[in-house]
Amino acid sequence: QQRLVESGGGLVQAGDSLSLSCTGSGRTFNSYDMAWFRQVPGKAREFVAGFRRNDRGPSYADAVKGRFTISRDSARIAVYLHMNALKPEDTASYYCAARASGGSEYIYWGQGTQVTISS
Repeated sequence: QQRLVESGGGLVQAGDSLSLSCTGSGRTFNSYDMAWFRQVPGKAREFVAGFRRNDRGPSYADAVKGRFTISRDSARIAVYLHMNALKPEDTASYYCAARASGGSEYIYWGQGTQVTISS
């Protein structure tokens, strides 16, 4: 089964840092555009950070700009989300997603990892 697997979620205090990791299972995603989304119960899933097409670098949601950093290893096997200065409103399930190069939709998703920020 081809899927993405996230890890690194947990419970931390406001102001702390946390890093999430995402790797592929059943296939490699080194040619895919990768992104992170998050969702809280009762709300739509929202974009957090991702790599733009044609290696034009990362983009970020306004809510996390300056605090979160998306990166991937040199072999493009894993993608990371480094989160600093966490706020209670960052509490959500975080999902890794992959979009084929040139594609418009994210077609592979992970199962999500819970991030909870206490005030």
